Amino acid sequence: MKSFDTEHNPSAVESGNTAVKNVDDDGREKRTGTLMTASAHIITAVIGSGVLSLAWAIAQLGWVAGTVILVTFAMINYYTSTMLADCYRSPDADPGTRNYTYMDVVRAYLGGKKVQLCGVAQYGNLVGVTIGYTITASISLIAIGKANCFHDKGHSAKCSVSPYPYMAAFGVVQIILSQIPNFHKLSFLSIIAAVMSFSYASIGIGLAIANVASGKTGKTELTGTVIGVDVSASEKVWRLFQAIGDIAFSYAFTTILIEIQDTLRSSPPENKVMKKASLAGVSTTTVFYILCGCIGYATFGNNAPGDFLTDFGFYEPYWLVDFANACIALHLLGAYQVYAQPFFQFVENKCNKKWPESNFIKHEYSSDIPLLGKCRVNLFRLVWRTVYVILTTVVAMIFPFFNSILGLLGALGFWPLTVYFPVAMHIAQKKVKKYSPRWLALNLLVLVCLVVSSLAAVGSVVGLIGSVKTYKPFKNLD
Repeated sequence: MKSFDTEHNPSAVESGNTAVKNVDDDGREKRTGTLMTASAHIITAVIGSGVLSLAWAIAQLGWVAGTVILVTFAMINYYTSTMLADCYRSPDADPGTRNYTYMDVVRAYLGGKKVQLCGVAQYGNLVGVTIGYTITASISLIAIGKANCFHDKGHSAKCSVSPYPYMAAFGVVQIILSQIPNFHKLSFLSIIAAVMSFSYASIGIGLAIANVASGKTGKTELTGTVIGVDVSASEKVWRLFQAIGDIAFSYAFTTILIEIQDTLRSSPPENKVMKKASLAGVSTTTVFYILCGCIGYATFGNNAPGDFLTDFGFYEPYWLVDFANACIALHLLGAYQVYAQPFFQFVENKCNKKWPESNFIKHEYSSDIPLLGKCRVNLFRLVWRTVYVILTTVVAMIFPFFNSILGLLGALGFWPLTVYFPVAMHIAQKKVKKYSPRWLALNLLVLVCLVVSSLAAVGSVVGLIGSVKTYKPFKNLD
């Protein structure tokens, strides 16, 4: 087993042409990311299993408002993502200094306490998502067992399943996957996860189309659920806020945009490739969102379930429902890593700077493993990432209603990370004149999104209170 330092040795650049070819302009290992890998990362991050809950969101908003809001937030997210992509390199030199993380970008353009605000919003959101994905994956795995039970015993049978073994199994797999060194090595996992997301979204859409074609449709309205019939007046208001928030956050990938962009090759320019990847990711996502949301609403009407597959909008064919839920679980295996890796890197970089002489933190050990090839193990990475996965799994087990908390985290993180910081940095970068028409338009966008985020946060708090009231620890899911 060979031991070596993980830090890049600048002298290696001067040792020969081979070394020079293997490093980028910043002296780091040459980046190999492409338009395809960046698009896969975005799709993995954006098309979550939440796509199957959009029928519920459309049911709260209605045909017109639901569709308009879906398209509007797609455009907003794409627009702000292009602003953020342009900030990857600071214009202090040619071709510019790279900013490796979102915090680095904010530090370069805005500075001050905004850097800490960015860090709290970004990493708090990333940690929350990993906990939420552990819960969501277990729900999908539970749905497989319940689908088989319903098929054997009838749809009204009591099929009680414990989520905890599934959460533990998901955690064990994540401990292994977490040893992938960094975001740059995640491409294969993201491509697999993106294929899985297409698979279960297509199955959900296909089942919904089959229901509509057979004449099994629900009652729909232009304005969605009807007060006094489907919901009370207060429920209509809170659900409206929650639905708008769900749609707004469902596109957000700016939390990890800079980290994705840092995987791209230097040529063609990273910002141009990232903009194309953002367009591909958001366009693909929007098509699936509209299909899932609108066809799902047509199928179930105002009684649309929170999720097509795990809430059993469809019972048969049970094997297809099983396969779709398995695809969700596989997708979440990759999505967990896409969100966890930036946080892993943040902690490891901090520890590297604080203890620069520590062999435990800095050294890697290389070993050849049959069939897998060369494997590099860093003891600190092994211990710390394992502890992290265990902690997120335990939190998921203790608080199975954490997805309600995740809605609140999404509401709090959406405005600063997706709208405010990209717009503020764009204004600073392009030196947009204060009170000019462009400056006023950009600040109006910031203000409108702040209102949306605030309303969604209120709706999430109301939903969270309801979840806490019905919370029973360590209870099987019926």
